[in-house]
Amino acid sequence: MAENSIDKYGAVGDGRCVCTAAIAAAIEACASAGGGRVVVPPGDWLTGPIALRSGVELHLHAGATVRFTARCEDYPLVLTDYEGQEAVRCMSPLHGQDLANVAITGQGVLDGQGEFWRPVKKFKRTEQEWAELVASGGVVDEQRGMWWPSRSAMAGASEVRRLRDSARPLRIEDYEPYRHYLRPNMVKLAGCRNVRLEGVTLRNSPAWTAHLLLCRGVTVHDVSIHNPWYAANADGLDLDSCEDVTVRDCRIDTGDDGICIKSGKDEAGRRRGRPSQNIDIANCTVLRAHGGVTIGSEMSGGVRNVRVRNCIFRGTDIGLRFKSTRGRGGVVENIDIANVAMHDIRHEAISLNLYYMVRQPRPEPVGERTPTFRAIHMRNVTCDGAERAMEIRGLPEMPIEAVTMEDIRIRARRGASLSDAQHLTLRNVRLDVETPPALRCHNVSGLRMENVSASGPAETPGEVVGDL
Repeated sequence: MAENSIDKYGAVGDGRCVCTAAIAAAIEACASAGGGRVVVPPGDWLTGPIALRSGVELHLHAGATVRFTARCEDYPLVLTDYEGQEAVRCMSPLHGQDLANVAITGQGVLDGQGEFWRPVKKFKRTEQEWAELVASGGVVDEQRGMWWPSRSAMAGASEVRRLRDSARPLRIEDYEPYRHYLRPNMVKLAGCRNVRLEGVTLRNSPAWTAHLLLCRGVTVHDVSIHNPWYAANADGLDLDSCEDVTVRDCRIDTGDDGICIKSGKDEAGRRRGRPSQNIDIANCTVLRAHGGVTIGSEMSGGVRNVRVRNCIFRGTDIGLRFKSTRGRGGVVENIDIANVAMHDIRHEAISLNLYYMVRQPRPEPVGERTPTFRAIHMRNVTCDGAERAMEIRGLPEMPIEAVTMEDIRIRARRGASLSDAQHLTLRNVRLDVETPPALRCHNVSGLRMENVSASGPAETPGEVVGDL
């Protein structure tokens, strides 16, 4: 394999020289020669956005840190996809579109300098940390509850929403005054085939860390992702309408969902019509994220044929988290999860929830807007400490269907809540629960229980509302 080292093209790894042109030249030379490896040697390499090319492997040696510049003007606004819909955002620091045989490898670090971009909520900082943040610059909103890195970023929170809600077509020039608000995903690969991420550390992302959109034939192996626990929208790995994916031996510590499977949002996602499918996740550890492994909430194109094996979640808000809501549509099915160990979960150990971010639920006729969760199998799942053992919450018009849980052991303050579901099987399930009832069922039909037990103060059987 041909190798091009970026220092041969004028890059200087002193943390001050901006190496954008040199890195682009090394990638271009490699691609023009038919492909090969672009090497980043040990050093601190400062750069603007990097565009990958087909046939090129970007390889970071141990001791190499690629640090993306903290300047809005380096990241032009582009039409892209964010949170399942077409959007205007800043160009991703490391990106590629419609590529084949592309890789990011090595033992080095990619640093997005996310603190330049991200707002921070006051309640997520100590009093001293908040005082230091405010003293560092930026602005605080009128409610004194949110710090923003600039006045234009703060203005963007309302103005970008207004632009999105208008009937006008997306025009980049309309969004230009709010560029600092439009944080980029750090790594964005869209429409690519044969993608490999291996060995590298991704840290300090402005928004989502690694967003793979409409990619096929993906391997993510031995990748570490580190973002502050308070980092807004800092998903770890997002697989969005991707297929034939393997994720193994990864470590993710972040401020939003850890490993997240998506497929577009609402009408735009249904129009795209590309499910995420044939995904194998194994031997991964997720810390402090909103969810360990998450499906949704943008899943309008469907998610199917997902396997999760031998994973550990510590201190996440929710462990296994499936979320959607009326209006999404899409089908989540054929999900097989085994050998998951959870510790110190802040909310539910297991959550299948079709009321995501809905405060006033109103039933509606079943149609393309109705989300469906079915054919979900979990076995050998343990949790040592959670607020609630599990929640399965379907819709009256579309119950969650055909869920099997076997060999489950959960210690939690509260028990399991099952509502609007049918054809559930609980087999060899033990709930060590402090507050009764251990199991509450509401409008659940076809519930089969074998060797289900509870211990602790909530040893009393559950309560039932509706059919079983």
